[in-house]
Amino acid sequence: MSIDHTMSTKYQPNEVEKGKYKKWVEERLFRPNGNPDAKPYSIVIPPPNVTGRLHLGHAWDVSLQDMLIRMKRMQGYDTLWLPGMDHAGIATQAKVEAKLAEQGVSRHDLGREPFIDKVWEWKEDYASVIRDQWEKMGISVDYERERFTLDDGLSDAVRKVFVTLYEKGLIYRGAYLINWDPQAQTALSDIEVIHKDVNGAFYHFRYPLADGSGFVELATTRPETMLGDTAVAVHPEDERYEDLVGKTILLPLMNREIPIITDDYVDKDFGTGVVKITPAHDPNDFEVGLRHHLPQINVMNKDATMNEEAGKYAGMDRFEARKAVVKDMDEQGFLVKVEEMVHSVGHSERTDVVVEPLISTQWFVKMKPLAEKAIQNQETDNKVSFFPDRFENTFIRWMDNIHDWVISRQLWWGHQIPAWYHKETGEMYVGMDAPEDIENWEQDPDVLDTWFSSALWPFSTMGWPDEDAADYKRYFPTSTLVTGYDIISFWVSRMIFQSLEFTGERPFENVLIHGLIRDEQGRKMSKSLGNGIDPMEVIEQYGADALRWFLANGSSPGQDVRFSYDRMDAAWNFINKIWNASRYVLMNLDGLSYEDIDLSGEKTLADKWILSSLNRTIRKVTDLFEKFEFGEAGRILYHFIWDEYCDWYIEMTKEVLQGEDEAAKHTARSILAHVLDNILRLLHPIMPFVTEEIWQNAPHEGNSIVTAAYPTEDAEMVDPDAENAMEKLIGLIRGVRNIRNEMNTPISKQVPMQINVMDAETEAVFKNNKAYIIRFCNPSELEIGQNLEVAGESVTAVISGGEVRMPLAGLVKLEDEIKRLEGEAEKLQKEVDRVVKKLGNEKFVSKAPETVVEGERAKEKDYRGKLEIVEERIATLKKQLG
Repeated sequence: MSIDHTMSTKYQPNEVEKGKYKKWVEERLFRPNGNPDAKPYSIVIPPPNVTGRLHLGHAWDVSLQDMLIRMKRMQGYDTLWLPGMDHAGIATQAKVEAKLAEQGVSRHDLGREPFIDKVWEWKEDYASVIRDQWEKMGISVDYERERFTLDDGLSDAVRKVFVTLYEKGLIYRGAYLINWDPQAQTALSDIEVIHKDVNGAFYHFRYPLADGSGFVELATTRPETMLGDTAVAVHPEDERYEDLVGKTILLPLMNREIPIITDDYVDKDFGTGVVKITPAHDPNDFEVGLRHHLPQINVMNKDATMNEEAGKYAGMDRFEARKAVVKDMDEQGFLVKVEEMVHSVGHSERTDVVVEPLISTQWFVKMKPLAEKAIQNQETDNKVSFFPDRFENTFIRWMDNIHDWVISRQLWWGHQIPAWYHKETGEMYVGMDAPEDIENWEQDPDVLDTWFSSALWPFSTMGWPDEDAADYKRYFPTSTLVTGYDIISFWVSRMIFQSLEFTGERPFENVLIHGLIRDEQGRKMSKSLGNGIDPMEVIEQYGADALRWFLANGSSPGQDVRFSYDRMDAAWNFINKIWNASRYVLMNLDGLSYEDIDLSGEKTLADKWILSSLNRTIRKVTDLFEKFEFGEAGRILYHFIWDEYCDWYIEMTKEVLQGEDEAAKHTARSILAHVLDNILRLLHPIMPFVTEEIWQNAPHEGNSIVTAAYPTEDAEMVDPDAENAMEKLIGLIRGVRNIRNEMNTPISKQVPMQINVMDAETEAVFKNNKAYIIRFCNPSELEIGQNLEVAGESVTAVISGGEVRMPLAGLVKLEDEIKRLEGEAEKLQKEVDRVVKKLGNEKFVSKAPETVVEGERAKEKDYRGKLEIVEERIATLKKQLG
């Protein structure tokens, strides 16, 4: 097929990316290929919340997934990348409530059903925004399978899981001390509480003994909770207070007698060894209270104002009450001192308000048996593999120390709990469907924690609980999950234990963990710092391909990455280099079609070298992608494309293309086209748009690069001799260029050149490729041989297997050349020392791959050889200097 070259003279990402995505979707290129003999490979997208626009972290997440799925699709796998979104209960409801508040309306004014209708309107608006952003990113999801955590199928799965766990005794309802968000007015699980260091104080109080015989001193950071104290406690082995145990305290401000008890919970070496016990407002005190059958006096309303149990402080905000309590304690002589300090305080992840421990009747999942099963599974062949593997420890550690999971939320937006209470008898019914005589029953008004439905995402989206669903049977368990390390406990862990419990399978084979995107100073991006970056603005300026290249090469798995516009400039420059090189190649193919490409002709050293290097690159990049080492794969691709193909091979073919040998020109054109084709296929998973544009203008087969075959290594083309010879030749040319730069002698000026070599093999390489040396070094005279006598004063460059000398009489002083060579010798000695130290490390030699160790030994030999030549040259020049 002959190609009409239509590439514009300048790389313009907005023009290149326009229309391509819609065409791919219209042609259904992102659907599974339907080949029953192909191995399935599936990914479910971590569903973004329908609370707003996607941020740079989402862009990173979906770029990595897209790279994997595009590569697997090209490799012939039956690929499914399933998209979807999360209803994000607390966050979405808060956004909609805030929007209504601007109109002077509350959800209570509307009522439950009309309010939920408003939230659905919000969801549709932001789902459309998210799809537009996915399109700009170029992600190849199958929209025909898009899911939402509140759609009918997923709701069936949620009810099935809830009812089953309840029937197994793993879901229960009870009054416990939970984390309470006073602003959102809902319970929070432990991992929805973010601890922050804030300025606070230890308030030291004296509590009087009821018999008037003295006082005990204690300290608290939350004086307002003392109104709910029901005991003070000391350690049972604390001799200081043994005479007081059993007596009572007259609680200041409340005039309530409370007992002095002993409990091992008290640290007798901290402070005075006396602690106040407030079972309704502290998780540790709650446990102490249960052990000693203490009353639970809740002094706070759900909006964090004080209630009637707080006496005269009722109606005050909790922090206002704190000041009033301290003031009154001081006036009544019970305040000893206030000790300012910084301490860690729990804040709601969603609203950022200070969380209150509160006794509340909630629904819980009994976690211990589920966690044990997940931990045990990691010892089997069905384990989930973490990349990097250190994050498996994070998972295990969280499972080992897990608490029961509070799953009820006091919201309207979400999966309403499938439990009903009889209006007359109070009987509770839990089931998949409502009771038949529904008019006599009232459904639990609470909804389930968002993570409850998200935990089912890998299998509920595939059609479970219908175990005969085609997608469930074909694509579950999924292949790889890509997500950030910040939600291992929130989401990854929960998907694992729910999947094991309900399907008997791990939810995914691999978990690729990436870090966080930070700003140039290493700070986390946040609204408060104003350092957030909108990925859509970056795409508008640089194009999606440049952003994806930056994100792909940002860091190693698990590591954070710093966003910088300098690196975006570098990414754009790299694509521009590819664009210009491709234009040059396509303009010089002389109508070559894909069918005309013929690699069987006689090849130059440069031809053999580029084909060998290409196939090594294919193998390395493929292996690195399989290990999720995208940054290293990008580094290898960059070096091959920019340094080897663009800067060397294309330059080395120019003379052939301008010559008269038609057979040689056809071979050069074929290799230029073949290598370009493979470069585009290798790059396509990372840069889908620009590779499609160039590929459509280049000789190709097939409809789209999206479904083109991924390159595979042709081992017969790997030619170590050609690579070694080319390395020497490039080293020589670079050496000459360095000399000319240092001596300010342009390449246009011819100068005599001697190449003194140490062996016949190197001599043959240079003599057989004399044409390249003449073209790139421009000598007026060229002498190549062993043991050549120095022709007068000259500047030298040490190269592998010898040295190049350029007699530059009058342009250089011997003293300057000796000084330069001494600096070179110092650098070489440091390299020798470094390699010797590395090879002297037994751990490195025993654990590193043999090829890596052999590579270091080869470096040592090369450095030592170069150092010997430099030292000999210094000695010779010093003799000449006299």
